Amino acid sequence: MFEALVFYVFGFVILASALCVITARNPVHAALFLVLAFFTSSAIWLLLRAEFLAITLVLVYVGAVMVLFLFVVMMLDINLERLREGFWQYLPLGATVGLLMAAEMGAVLYGRWSGLVTPPKALAPGYSNTKELGRLIYTDYVYAFELAAVILLVAIIAAIALTLRRRKDSRSQNPSEQTKAHPADRVRLVAMPSEKDQ
Repeated sequence: MFEALVFYVFGFVILASALCVITARNPVHAALFLVLAFFTSSAIWLLLRAEFLAITLVLVYVGAVMVLFLFVVMMLDINLERLREGFWQYLPLGATVGLLMAAEMGAVLYGRWSGLVTPPKALAPGYSNTKELGRLIYTDYVYAFELAAVILLVAIIAAIALTLRRRKDSRSQNPSEQTKAHPADRVRLVAMPSEKDQ
């Protein structure tokens, strides 16, 4: 009973924070509400006894992606009026996607309440979902895992290649030329007569 109550409280927090993400006028506030949604989602993963996924969600999304989002949002000068111009244009598509997601969640909940979906079987006392996930990734799904890794590597290289542009007005140093320099080439000693006291 207590676990179900905590689940519904966390679910309400996720829905409220997700609503604040799309209705917040300040992009920094929207990103912080998204951080709250991620934290609460990881708490629900913990309730489902998926500790590895919960920690991964916090480390990857909250610790890396959202910090990057915050830095980008705070560094860029975002024109909020221009962002709000296309709100009503994309509202029908967004509402359709939102209703579809709500229907999928309702189908899952209805299947559990009506008994059409069988509940998961009880796990052994020494069961570790992290160990089982690692075993599945590196045995049954090893080719899909390696293919995903190669695709991500190609995407990283492509993003770097597309954004790497050499500018003519930028100055850079050549370390190999600096190490080849000799003091005699850089410093010239000039012999000058000393001044005489008058």
